Amino acid sequence: MAASAAVAPRTVLSSFHHRLTFTVPAFLNLATSSARCSCGGGKVRQFSAIRCVQSTEEISSTAGSTISAAAAIGRRNVIDILEERGLLESLTSDNLRSVSSTPESSPVRVYCGFDPTAESLHLGNLLGILVLSWFHRCGHKVVALIGGATARIGDPSGKSLERPELGLESLERNTLGIASTVTRILNSSNSTSFVVMNNYDWWKEFKMLDFLKQVGRYARVGTMVAKESVKKRLESEQGMSYTEFTYQLLQGYDFLYLFQNHGVNVQIGGSDQWGNITAGTDLIRRILQPKEGEGGFGLTFPLLLKSDGTKFGKSEDGAIWLSPSMLSPYKFYQHLFSVPDSDVIKFLKMLTFLDMKVIEEMELQMRSPGYLPNTAQKLLAEEVTRFVHGEEGLREAIMATEALRPGAETKLDWKTIEAIAEDVPSCSMAYGEVVNLSVVDLSVSSGLLESKSAARRLMKQGGLYLNNGRVDQESKRIEDEDIVDGKLLLLSAGKKNKVIIRIS
Repeated sequence: MAASAAVAPRTVLSSFHHRLTFTVPAFLNLATSSARCSCGGGKVRQFSAIRCVQSTEEISSTAGSTISAAAAIGRRNVIDILEERGLLESLTSDNLRSVSSTPESSPVRVYCGFDPTAESLHLGNLLGILVLSWFHRCGHKVVALIGGATARIGDPSGKSLERPELGLESLERNTLGIASTVTRILNSSNSTSFVVMNNYDWWKEFKMLDFLKQVGRYARVGTMVAKESVKKRLESEQGMSYTEFTYQLLQGYDFLYLFQNHGVNVQIGGSDQWGNITAGTDLIRRILQPKEGEGGFGLTFPLLLKSDGTKFGKSEDGAIWLSPSMLSPYKFYQHLFSVPDSDVIKFLKMLTFLDMKVIEEMELQMRSPGYLPNTAQKLLAEEVTRFVHGEEGLREAIMATEALRPGAETKLDWKTIEAIAEDVPSCSMAYGEVVNLSVVDLSVSSGLLESKSAARRLMKQGGLYLNNGRVDQESKRIEDEDIVDGKLLLLSAGKKNKVIIRIS
């Protein structure tokens, strides 16, 4: 898609008074105005308020980019695309299909919220970014909303216990991290017409009495109690605090605020967000009383589940993070490459932008006798890693994967090994301890295997590797030339279990 305006990095100040650089198109014209804020200790600091959503006139001026985006996918209705790819769970109104059918003349404005409860989003959160990207590709306007305010309360949806309270420093760090992640991913997919906002910008000045008067009087307690997320908690031994109970009103008001002030008329979220989303559409209907078909719409997508019903996005080692500082592109790639055959086609539909014909052909290949195992997994890992980490991240992941594959002919160097050091167990040993030590003994002293008998057994099965080379003889001892660049050794037990030995 041709860019409609030059893109240049702009440095702005967040509500938490830290610098954050976003790459945005020039037509967004991020204006800043001086404001004052009281922070801890009674000090007063300067910060900049960001006007980051385009006005109607500005949106009209970028119509060319929305038309070209829609043309790129044949002007198909985004709702039909989401439904075809398994990314549609529920709609608050089927009218959204017709409303979103003419992006060239009247694009919808859609947002997805991300509460900063951790420093990074994880793979399950990627669905929200993907659905936003599909709306953008179909010519619509998208907003990623960081919940700097709502994270202080904690969403009870899907939780059996109340979330632990986050300190202000953690919230600040998490907010900046998630905003950076969302911006990086959307930028890498050439989604130039997007906006990242923080709901703390409008909540920080909202007084409780004003909230009760302007919003609370329109909320029906019976409706709030009937929400599935509330009912489950009320029936539990833990119960539910008043703070959590009001969360749905906070998220509902976010939708009302964006609808009234910025023309955002669609909210999307996972299926567990249905109650919070309908709280917003209900507030819009009751308070603003829009004409029929001109109110707010809600759309939910299914949670990312494996065929066994467990969530995909969590692993034995923890969450599959989207930030490279918390999980390397190599490790991210490996998680996707390890998807079982029973799930890979489903995930190709949900997590990639590949044409459905390509995915259907891959499904047919998997059933043919000449199919090369893991071809579909390789395609999935490459496409999703490229979307999340860009071409450079994908290249890093592929190079490390190939170089570190047991039996690979690629010569190892210490930089390649160090690139995965954070994702692989390691230990340090003195040069004198290592040289002339048998590989069997080293595999035990390094912690790779529990016993010498296990090492001998694995060796006989052909599964013990030193620097990717198979160890065939029990008599094999470490020599000076085995130490990669005089710094490291890499021991592998099979394809997945590795340990790095640093020579000190």
